[in-house]
Amino acid sequence: MTARWLLLLCLALCLAAPIPAQDDFLTADEVDQLRLTQEPNERIVLYLRFAQQRIDLAQDLVAKEKPGRSVLIHDALEQYTQIIDAIDTVADDALHRKLSIQKGMEAVTESQKKMLAALRKVDESRPPDLPRYKFVLQQAIETTEDSLELSMQDLNQRATEVEAREEREDKERESMMQPKDIEQKRAAEKKETEKKRKVPTLYKKGEQKKQ
Repeated sequence: MTARWLLLLCLALCLAAPIPAQDDFLTADEVDQLRLTQEPNERIVLYLRFAQQRIDLAQDLVAKEKPGRSVLIHDALEQYTQIIDAIDTVADDALHRKLSIQKGMEAVTESQKKMLAALRKVDESRPPDLPRYKFVLQQAIETTEDSLELSMQDLNQRATEVEAREEREDKERESMMQPKDIEQKRAAEKKETEKKRKVPTLYKKGEQKKQ
C-alpha cells in the first residue's frame, strides 16, 4: 500500500466522522494547521492543499468499485466545495484589509484549473453510483468555476467590489438596529480609526525628537 493511499485512507476515515468544530468540513489536524497559518497567501495555499486531497480521494474512490463508496465520495465533494468557498472568503477578507494576495491568486488559478478538469472527468466517466452524488458534484464544479473566475479577476476591481458589498451589508445590518446601538457602533468604529492613525513612539512623555 503506497504512502499516498495511506494518506487518503486516513482522510476518508476522518471525513466519515467529522469533528464537532466551526469548520466541520475540516479534520482536527487541518484546523490546527490553519490556526498556525495567518498570512493570507499561505492560508490560501494551505486550503488548496486540503481541496486537492478531497479531489484525490474522490478520484481514487471512483476508480475502485467498493460497497459504500458513494457516501465517502459525496462527503469528499461536499467538503471540497466548502473549502473552495473558504478560499474566496480568505481572499475577500484580505482585500478588505488592503493586503496583497497576488501570490495566492496565482496559486488558486493554477490549482483550480486542474481540479476543475478532474471534477469534469469524474462527471463524464458516468460511474454507476453517480446519481447518489451527482448534485454535490455539480455544486463542486460550479463553485470551482466561479472561484476560478474570481481568481483571474483584476485585484483592484475585486477589492472595489468587496468594499461595495461590505458597505451594502453594513447598511442592511444598521437598518435592523436600534438608534442607540447604531450610535455605539459608530463610536466604536471612530475609536478604532483613531487608534490606527496614532503613530507609536518610543519617546517618553514630554520628550521631543532632536532636530
